Amino acid sequence: MNPACPASPGTAMVATMDLGLAGRTVVVTGAGKGIGLAAVRALLNEGAHVVAGSRSPNEDTRALAAREGFTFVEVDLGAPDGPQRLIDLVDGALHAVVNNVGAAPARPGGFTSISDEDWLRTFTLNVLAAVRTTRAAIPRMTAGGAIVNVASENSLLADPLVMDYSAAKAGLLSFSKSLSKELAAAGIRVNSVSPGPVATDLWLGADGVAATVSRATGADPADVRQGAAGQSPTGRFTRPDEVADLIAILASPRLGNVTGADFVIDGGLRPTM
Repeated sequence: MNPACPASPGTAMVATMDLGLAGRTVVVTGAGKGIGLAAVRALLNEGAHVVAGSRSPNEDTRALAAREGFTFVEVDLGAPDGPQRLIDLVDGALHAVVNNVGAAPARPGGFTSISDEDWLRTFTLNVLAAVRTTRAAIPRMTAGGAIVNVASENSLLADPLVMDYSAAKAGLLSFSKSLSKELAAAGIRVNSVSPGPVATDLWLGADGVAATVSRATGADPADVRQGAAGQSPTGRFTRPDEVADLIAILASPRLGNVTGADFVIDGGLRPTM
């Protein structure tokens, strides 16, 4: 905490927090939209050099091209060699990795409608992409490094509507905890973030959960969205920038002894302590 210069009598003191990310290199996967894009912006605002991996560029990533410290990498992170190719394009030391890429296809047809191919695709994007990216990144990281895995509230609050996604995110959560124990002695921290419903295309897009449920049930999409938001005591979806700020804090060296933890950001959705 770095207080500003003392104010004159009768005026408020202003304090700022330097996260210590300036000049540090951070890789973000699934960086083209939603939480990943918001994380890229938050990290750039903290002065980090961000290497953003996504399947294809879009209007938002093209707009960021003018930002100092931003590098976009067009890569399929679901391909076995995709994560390694992303890490290989990092120039110099690597200080943090944000494993965000994933997908949460709604399954209104229930368990028997989920094929082996569906399960494999979901686990590949939500677990194996993080495993492969982390495996490639660790040799480039030194003490003080950080890995932040974007899990989900569904990792514990399993939901049949997203059954394969819930199982995959539970796997990612377990992977995060195990890896944190292995890497602690090397000074590399591993933590996870578990958002509830977030106002992104995953939930609110044309092919998102709300639209898919609406088409399957005939319910109004607005009612589906409101029903999901209403499950949280706050009565709203989390904003992507709120999750991104939490990610930036966990990537920061300021939290040097925080590892193996999962940080829930769900508007109070989880009913347990």
